[in-house]
Order: sequence, then structure tokens, then C-alpha cells
Amino acid sequence: MTPDLLFKSLWDDYIHRLCPSAEKVHQLLKEDEALINDHIALRTFNVAPLGIETLAKPFLELGYKACGDYLFESKKLVAKHYEHPDPKQPKVFISELKVEECSSELQQIVAKLVEQVDASQLQGHEFLFGGRLWDLSFADFQVLAKESEYASWLAAHGYGANHFTVSVNQLNKFDEVQVVNDYLNESGFTINASGGEVKGSPEVLLEQSSTMADKVPVSFVEGNEMIPGGFYEFAKRYAMANGELYTGFVAASADKIFESTNG
Repeated sequence: MTPDLLFKSLWDDYIHRLCPSAEKVHQLLKEDEALINDHIALRTFNVAPLGIETLAKPFLELGYKACGDYLFESKKLVAKHYEHPDPKQPKVFISELKVEECSSELQQIVAKLVEQVDASQLQGHEFLFGGRLWDLSFADFQVLAKESEYASWLAAHGYGANHFTVSVNQLNKFDEVQVVNDYLNESGFTINASGGEVKGSPEVLLEQSSTMADKVPVSFVEGNEMIPGGFYEFAKRYAMANGELYTGFVAASADKIFESTNG
């Protein structure tokens, strides 16, 4: 397994199951060279055996190293990001829900899901784009959604890239995140406006924006329902004092990017 092959598998799952519109965005922004993917994001619960470490393991085996730690108090999330020695490889942002800080009702539903997981399914890397490892009722999905959109999204979709991210630094036709937003708006896409269409600033060395998530069909015990899936993000990084581009993330901005999957 190589990083290129792993990200190709994640991309194929993402455009077929979670965010079909990403292919159109990709075509709209594509130039002479292949688009550089700045990072992907993965979601999980902090319940054994499903914590951040489990999702990070396949990336660590490919040479990735843990870099930044992040806290999202209001959403009850923590996250880490990982980088590969080859800067052309995408960064990986993995977050987890602090289930013990949630209501007993949410904890009971999550426990019911985790009970269905066979730890042997978490060996290797295929589970990272394998979708759900459990059955879920739409009734339970709705209960989770009232308390935590993050929990309901993860319960419904399981494992796969929540989003891919176009590196705006690479683009020739567009040099500002807002210009990308305007172009996509004109092309019929809805941009996440939570906290403003552009999150971050040159002062914090990172600007980000994203489309609102596609609505995709998901199978529940009661039948299929259309719910928010994945979205596409756009990021512009700025140079630090040493002249190198900032490679981390800004928690206040990421907090608003999470809301791209709000129904």
C-alpha cells in the first residue's frame, strides 16, 4: 500500500457514496496539472476500538507523523492532524466525539452501534473507506441529530472521507478563496456561510471555505433516506516568518467547516 493508492480508494468512495458533486467541482477547477489535495478529514467516536489512534494507524504505517492537537468544546470534539514527510502528500485531519460528555441517550445509541463492530474489521486500511460497520435505525439517527450533527453523520455514514480539499495555492486561474467561492456560486453550488463564506485570514495563516454537503441516499433499518453526505473544501495557506507555508489548522475555522454537513 502506498499513500497514492490509499487516497485513490478514499477518493473513489467519497465521490460515489458521499459527495458525487465533488467530481463536477473537480472538473470546474482542474487546470493543466492534477489538483493538489491539501487534506482529508475523517470522523470517529472516542469509544474503543474506534478512537483516533485506530484511524491513524494505517497512515502512521505509511510514514505519517502526528502534528497538531485541536479542541472543539461546544461540539465535544478533539482532533489531531497528521503529515507525511513528502509535502505533496495530503495532510490528514482526524476528529473524534467525546461520547462520555454527551447525554445518556446518545451514549446508549453509540454503545449499541459499537457493539456490532468486529475488531478484526479494523485491521489494515480498507475500513477507512468501508462505510458503516453497524446497522442503524432512522429513529436513532434522528435522536442523535437533535443533539450532535457530528454523531448522526458518523452513525449514518460510518467511515470515509468527510471531505477532500483543493489547495488554492496551486491554482493559476484563482488566487483567492473568495474568488473560488464566487465561481462555484455562479456554477450552482451553495457555499457554507457559517461564520462567513471565508473562514480564517492571512493573519492566522490559513483561509478556508467549503460547499454545503450533498444530500445522498443512506440505508436505515426502516428504509432509505436522503441526508447530508460529504462536501468539498478549499484552502489557501500563507507563509510563516521562516518563509515556509503554514501546515496546521485553525480550530475556530474548522469549527465552522464542520457545519458544512448540517442539514
